[in-house]
Amino acid sequence: MSYYERQVENFEIIKLTYNMYWYKINKNVLSIIRRKERSNMAKPTVAIIGRPNVGKSTFFNYIVGKRISIVQDEPGVTRDRIYAEATWRGKTFNLIDTGGIEPESEDVILSQMREQANIAIGVADVIIFLTDIKQGVTEADKDIALMLKKSKKPIILVCNKADNFGKTSDDIYEFYSLGLGDPYPVSAVNAIGIGDILDAIYDNLPNSVEDDESTIIKVAVIGKPNVGKSSLINKILGENRVIVSDIAGTTRDAIDSEFENEFGKYLFIDTAGIRRKSKVEEKVEKYSVMRSILAVERADVCLLMIDANEGVTEQDTKIAGEAHEAGKGIIIVVNKWDEYEKDTNTIEQYKKDVYNKLSYISYAPIIFISAKTGQRVHNLFEMINSVANQNAMRVKTAVLNEVLNEAISIVQPPTDKGKRLKIFYMTQAQTKPPTFVVFVNDKKLFHFSYERYLVNQIRKEFGLTGTPVRMIVREKNEH
Repeated sequence: MSYYERQVENFEIIKLTYNMYWYKINKNVLSIIRRKERSNMAKPTVAIIGRPNVGKSTFFNYIVGKRISIVQDEPGVTRDRIYAEATWRGKTFNLIDTGGIEPESEDVILSQMREQANIAIGVADVIIFLTDIKQGVTEADKDIALMLKKSKKPIILVCNKADNFGKTSDDIYEFYSLGLGDPYPVSAVNAIGIGDILDAIYDNLPNSVEDDESTIIKVAVIGKPNVGKSSLINKILGENRVIVSDIAGTTRDAIDSEFENEFGKYLFIDTAGIRRKSKVEEKVEKYSVMRSILAVERADVCLLMIDANEGVTEQDTKIAGEAHEAGKGIIIVVNKWDEYEKDTNTIEQYKKDVYNKLSYISYAPIIFISAKTGQRVHNLFEMINSVANQNAMRVKTAVLNEVLNEAISIVQPPTDKGKRLKIFYMTQAQTKPPTFVVFVNDKKLFHFSYERYLVNQIRKEFGLTGTPVRMIVREKNEH
């Protein structure tokens, strides 16, 4: 029985027993069922499966046409499932790169990698089984082949590292013993034989109708290592979508997870924890920091996670700065609130301390949660929707100038050496974040303090909670 079938069966039992306590615990099952029912309408999915270090990430990166998965000559570098979109002969599909499977391993990380691969197999429409032609058929390959046969999915057997097919042609016959049909010799590094694989994928893809991506809110979960980012996403999804471990830095790539509930459609991006540069010693972790910064760029809203017990650290201020400078909507998520000692004034005092240290994002709302217990996690969705809308808000020029004129009448523009600043009008240039252009007589007279005053008046009138507001000053004769 598949993972989703087990979840549906569990849900039916819950309905029959009318046990509200257990229903509350399993409320995410509804969302999982909805996602399963939507699978026929979404882009088809292709999963790359295989042992560690057989070249899955190199193969993945070549097909999607960009360096998404981390490639390093070190087994086990790709730990989670990495998603990206690929297109061949007019068909678009989601490609999943997985951590290598070690069928008999008892290592905690490797065993979870195996679980992630199993989930990928469960959601895939087509499976690419990648092997190493130089190593030949291993016992692990045989075990994986047996597991894949049970899935009843179309399987494309690929023998990678066939850099010189003339010398390795005899070696490929050994792979017929896996019972998965004709093996395809390829070299992911040298792009040999990739077209044949894409043709095989094309032939096995089901017909699909793509979702309207404009309705999906992209949410990046950011923060320093080990603050509970992966745990939060797992709690939201109701499945172990991202590997969770007490080892700081477990999540090395930015992981995408689609999710839909009664509040809307979301794409959650779990990012590797961003460390201080002085502590980024592993070459692979340097890639992870870049992935996290790129994840912020892709997002509409960033959830800045803070450990309640540690409070705001210097590293948190730098991470928050990345999101602020990128103009993203921001929600400050204080995690592990269930572990924090409290009294009657704890929340207000904690908020005050957070805003003192993160004064430049005082516009960001704060929510106190426990990813472990699920406390207030459900409340995140309304906040995410609100912040995304505020970040994308557009104000009509006429209404904006009414607010501007009122602000000028309350506090007169500053003067310098007898010359007064004149503000002619204001217009909104763009959204995400809301950016306003102010036309004046002399830019040098437009002091930062008056800019801050106008921004505060705009926020007072229109809200704009959770989003930076930018102001561009131009002299009237500028174009």
